[in-house]
Parts: sequence; structure tokens; C-alpha cells
Amino acid sequence: MRVGIVCPYSFDVPGGVQNHVMDLAEALIALGHEVSVLAPADEDVPLPPYVVAAGRSVPLPYNGSVARISFGPVSTTRVRRWLARGDFDVLHVHEPFTLSLSMLAVLAARGPVVATFHTAMTRSRAMAAAQGLLQLVLERITARIAVSALARKVQVEHVGGGAVEIPNGVAVAKFAGAAPLPGWPGEGGAVGFLGRFTEPRKGFGLLRTAYAELAASRPGLRLLVAGPGEREELLEGLPAGLHERVTYLGKVSEEDKARMLRSVDVYVAPNTGGESFGMILTEAMAAGTAIVASDLDAFRRVLDGGRAGALFPVGDVDALAARAGELLDDPARRSALAAAARQVVTEFDWPVVAERVLEVYATAIEATDGRVIDGEPV
Repeated sequence: MRVGIVCPYSFDVPGGVQNHVMDLAEALIALGHEVSVLAPADEDVPLPPYVVAAGRSVPLPYNGSVARISFGPVSTTRVRRWLARGDFDVLHVHEPFTLSLSMLAVLAARGPVVATFHTAMTRSRAMAAAQGLLQLVLERITARIAVSALARKVQVEHVGGGAVEIPNGVAVAKFAGAAPLPGWPGEGGAVGFLGRFTEPRKGFGLLRTAYAELAASRPGLRLLVAGPGEREELLEGLPAGLHERVTYLGKVSEEDKARMLRSVDVYVAPNTGGESFGMILTEAMAAGTAIVASDLDAFRRVLDGGRAGALFPVGDVDALAARAGELLDDPARRSALAAAARQVVTEFDWPVVAERVLEVYATAIEATDGRVIDGEPV
């Protein structure tokens, strides 16, 4: 099968949707399919061979974060050329309601279109204002996928209809087989965080405060952090005596991300909102690392209601410190959570998820047989 996949967000910076797109593409290629991915990216950015760069992106505030997108006449031309060259059996776009390549691809497509929705925003003025355009996009989508129940809820509340719920995938073997970084986690224990720590909704400030409390009674406890930003901002507000016990890796490759997750005793996800799934949780689960996470609905679902990870009330720094401290002091409990997580995460393994996506492709192809768009047969 020839599959065209469109990512709306730039590959110049890391992100959950970008990782999802790359992992799905590689899973489909491994199953013998021909895949091309179109995404915003500068021409000189190193990219996998299956990714086609659609040019420079621009920043756009979105869902408490900053998305880097491509839109306009130049992007439209590049999308049309890519579609014409690819002659895809199915087009798979991600976040088609974002003003970027995915929306342009849907509007230009003449074959079956599958759309995956990632966002957990259930109320949006922008979506309400653009209802006419979104309806036009929606009419051209053959089949819909939502990565979580919350993402599916967006479909029901804003545009009507439903979507097949297929979770984000994770390359379980890659994370399970990664080697820890040299010297980690160490005898004194280690907690970890990965992500854009400068964004309030990621909750890193909560972890920083909790770490200071935990470290006061645990002289060897270290904090390992990876993600974009500046070390000075990372350490802001942390007692000076703890600075040397914080290791900052900066942006990391996918290989080093797996190693980082294998290098800590407890991975902490202190996010305060805006999460529809929790991909980093499945990665930590695959790595066999015990998890402490805020009790967001999306996180609770991934962690099987707390069976595969410890939960604490959203924004409660004292509860965060208590849960993390309990796990740091109880290796048997950490092992039990990790064992449960390894069992739960098998349903998120990419080969399993990719097969479910292929079923949706087949349904979309069958549904378009005989359809006409703008007077032309599909």
C-alpha cells in the first residue's frame, strides 16, 4: 500500500505528534508498505529518508504551547506537488483542524483521507469561529481516528460524529533494551523529567519544588532532566546547594531519550492539563521505570487507573513529593509498578497499533469506491 502521511508541526523541534508520525511511518514500512511523510522543516534539517521537508515554519500559540506550522500559497503548492508525485492509496493527516499542512492536504486530496486527532481541547473559540471551514475539511475526511477518549470527545462536542479510538504507539523493544547512562541511577536514587520545562502546563515547577523537599533528607538523590531550554531557567528557584545534583541533558535524540528513561528510579509527569494521552508515560512504562503522574484523566487511563503508576492530585506539590518519596524508599513497590506497566504497555506497542491503523485505511479505501469530489471520481 502507498501511504502519504502529513504532520502539521515542524520536525525542527521535538513533539508528541511528530514522534507519533515518525513511529507510525517506521512501523508501516516494517510491515512492507511504502510511506512518505510531509512535514514543515527547513531544507538543511537532518530528516529520515521517508520525510519530505515542506519548508520553513512559523510559531503559533496553541493549546498552552507553541506549535510551528506552515500555511499559505507556497505551502499549498508544495502539498499539491507531493500529493501528485505520491499517487497514494490513502492519505493520513494528523490534526487537520490546525492551520497547517494537514488542512491543506485534506482540501487538495482526491482520494481516501484518514485523519487522526490528538488534541484534548474541549472548548475553543477559534474552533467555533472557524466552524464553516472546519465543516468543509470534515466533509472531505473519510475516516477518523482519535488517540484517546478525550480526543474523541472533541469530535463529538465540536464537529459531530465520532472516531475510532486508537492510542498512540510506543516502540516497546527500543525502550526496554536501552542501556542506562553511565553512573545512573546511582545508589542515592534519581528522579527524571523530559519535556519543555518552560511551559507551565508541563508542571516542571511542581517537580522542582518537590525535588528540593525530597533532596533535603536524601543526600544522594539526583534529578535528571532532558528537553529544550536553558539550564539557568531550569535551576531558577532551586537552592544553590542542589544545583550540582541536577543534570541537564538538553534536547536528546530518540536513542538518548530511551537511555534517559532507563537511568532514573522514578519518572515524574507533573503536567497540569492540556494532555489527551501521555506518550511519555508509555515510553517510561516500556523502559520499566516506575512512574509518578498527576491525576489527569488521560494519564489515569494510560496508567490503568493507577495500577501501572502512582497518581497524585493535579497541582498538589506536597502529594507529588509524598508519592515520589514513597517509591524512592520502596524498591519492591517500584518493581511491582514497573511489572504492571510492562504488561499494560503491550497494547500500545507499535506493531499492534499499526495493524489497527491499517484496518481503518482499508475501511476508508472501501468507503471511497465510487465517490465523487468536486465533480471528479475518487
